[in-house]
Amino acid sequence: MSDTSPTQPTSTPSAATAAPSPAETVTLGGGCFWCVEAVFEQVAGVLSCESGYANGHVRAPSYEQVCGGDTGHAEVVRVRFDPRTIPLGDVLRIFFATHDPTQLNRQGNDVGTQYRSGVYWEDEAQLPVIREVLAEARQALGDGVVTEVAALANYWRAEDYHQHYFAQHPFQGYCAAIIAPKVDKFRKVFQARLKT
Repeated sequence: MSDTSPTQPTSTPSAATAAPSPAETVTLGGGCFWCVEAVFEQVAGVLSCESGYANGHVRAPSYEQVCGGDTGHAEVVRVRFDPRTIPLGDVLRIFFATHDPTQLNRQGNDVGTQYRSGVYWEDEAQLPVIREVLAEARQALGDGVVTEVAALANYWRAEDYHQHYFAQHPFQGYCAAIIAPKVDKFRKVFQARLKT
């Protein structure tokens, strides 16, 4: 909100001095964070993705601790996006279409609470959209949707080697067998949302 009074001149910024684009962030857990990150790195309007751990009780957990299932953390990706290009609702629709939100604490062969489905918000104003898209998912998939919705808490960035993992290791076994088909499916279904 502008703090201008009638005595202060106002002006429209030129393109060269315009304020940076607005950005929103939502943190998503949909199984292995490598999969979620690989999909959202393809999406037009997504400004950045960061793999991490959220909503557990241990301070600064390691990947090994989170994989042990005792920290309470979910593997997540913080998705920063420009809502003028892709609104939150569409970010969430992509999320629900690219993982199975009816599997409790697992995605495929990845089993444990760290692989739970979750939407973690930092801005309470996002809640109406989150609830709307969650209702759409329940209508499409039935009452078996187990996606957790909560405020983001105790978030920690994952180790550097996890960041942009699929982009750096597309031929690694898990990437080739699990992530590549998921990315291909996304690209076929959401062609209009691809980065150019």
